Amino acid sequence: MKKVLPFLICLTMTIVSCNKSKSKLEIPSPTKVTYGSDTQNLSKEDRYDKILGALVGSAIGDAMGASTEMWHRKDIQLKYGYIDKLTPAIREQSPEGTWDHNLGAGATTDDTRWKLLMAKYLSQSKDNINPTAFAKFIVDYYDGLTKKLGDKEFDKNPDLLDTQIKKINWIKEWARVAIAYQKGNTAYQEAHNRFYGGEMSCAGQLYSPMFGLVAENPEEAYITAYKHALFDLGYAKDISALVAAMTQMAMQTQNIDSIVNTAIFIDPLGYQDSRLVGRISHATADASIKNVLSIKQLVLIDSLIENDTIFFKMPKGFEGSQKNWVKQEMLYQLLEKDEKAIAFHAGEIWQILITALQFGEGDFEKTMQFIVNYGRDNDTVAAIAGMILGAKDGYSKLPYDLKEKVLNVSKNQMGIDLKSLAYEMINP
Repeated sequence: MKKVLPFLICLTMTIVSCNKSKSKLEIPSPTKVTYGSDTQNLSKEDRYDKILGALVGSAIGDAMGASTEMWHRKDIQLKYGYIDKLTPAIREQSPEGTWDHNLGAGATTDDTRWKLLMAKYLSQSKDNINPTAFAKFIVDYYDGLTKKLGDKEFDKNPDLLDTQIKKINWIKEWARVAIAYQKGNTAYQEAHNRFYGGEMSCAGQLYSPMFGLVAENPEEAYITAYKHALFDLGYAKDISALVAAMTQMAMQTQNIDSIVNTAIFIDPLGYQDSRLVGRISHATADASIKNVLSIKQLVLIDSLIENDTIFFKMPKGFEGSQKNWVKQEMLYQLLEKDEKAIAFHAGEIWQILITALQFGEGDFEKTMQFIVNYGRDNDTVAAIAGMILGAKDGYSKLPYDLKEKVLNVSKNQMGIDLKSLAYEMINP
């Protein structure tokens, strides 16, 4: 016992000594830094110019793709050659389309109608912008359409009835989800998971860029858009929120790299921390950017492209060189390898969008032409890109012929006054 006691005392002193000598050094975690400015520092005139530019730029993209929506690029080349301007929308009407058969150049589809709805929602809701108010807004619009079916004018004019039903058919998929959202989570989940067949459609991207025009910073735009992505599934919600954040960044800068990099630095919900998968939108964007950079750096040997094969045949109207066309077609072929089951899949829309923005390097017409001539859901992709680039450049810097034509057709034929909508958004 006498021998054990000194040992225990020594051991105790050693433990106490070790505890006292523990280092208090702690390496700090990185401090989160705001990407972009915290607030919009624009004069009222500049803000109006950028918002109008975004609305008109989006409508230009929609109109440029309206005539060939869902086409394969080879069919586009066969009929139009290389599209570099507005073309007549020679197509049958549809709820998601032009709402009338065979309209002239400058006509738009549901992509622009959604901008109208959102402008009205934002101006009416003002400080009450939230998912509940958004669902109610859609339900109220749907109710207004269905109640008109009881009007006596439809009894004597079946054509008017057809027009009204067409409008109802367009919004009813959205209304079903919005009505269920108001009922509670169980009803909402059931309706949500059957929206357009339960596919991961690009629903939110039709309207979410509009939040970027009114948010103070990219993260606020992301969060607001994410909350309003009531119709999106999975990572489609992340993508819808990102295009809003990119649009907001475009309100701040004309640097296209800063706009595209928004998709890297804005991740308030931590998608990149997802186990095994990570952030799908980031991986897709990164691969798209690398594809563009690697193909642009290729040194093409004349002997490899002098034989004008069917794969690299330069379409009529393309103003670049044969080498330029080969590189563009190579990008098209890479995109084609990743085609989804439906052309309006959120992931496919996102992949084409990032590829086009990187390829166009901020040039409005070059970007629009890349998107429209690829085909698939080209009017939607071009409408999103057009809003981002329109916000970047402002209305004053958009191509004169395109903006004047679309403004005129939108107001006088489609019934959408884009100038009035822009004014309403800065004067709610």
